[in-house]
Amino acid sequence: MFNSWLPFAIYGVFALAIPATMIIGSFKFAQRPHRRVRARTIPFESGVSQGPPERQRFTVSFYLTAMLFILFDIEIVFLYPLAVILHLLSWFGFVEFLGFLVILLVAYVYIWRKGALEWR
Repeated sequence: MFNSWLPFAIYGVFALAIPATMIIGSFKFAQRPHRRVRARTIPFESGVSQGPPERQRFTVSFYLTAMLFILFDIEIVFLYPLAVILHLLSWFGFVEFLGFLVILLVAYVYIWRKGALEWR
């Protein structure tokens, strides 16, 4: 009975050991400055100091583009499982696959014609 659970136990040990060694290693090998320098405490992104946070307003087109990206990204993820078992479904699966692609293409053309993909 234990043999059937052995792979899960090994996976669990690795799942706990890897993050634990990373955390312990970061405390053990981290080089901390002896004195606090203000430049090191300010958050930065891509090497550019951000300074104090500013309140920035985003346009509606930013959120629309983000939502469309998420929508199409999730829809494309559904193509992978269908592509994996397409040979088992034969012609029925192929027709369903084409139907799904046609729906995605129509939606893409619709938002393209509406101008939702243009950055203003």
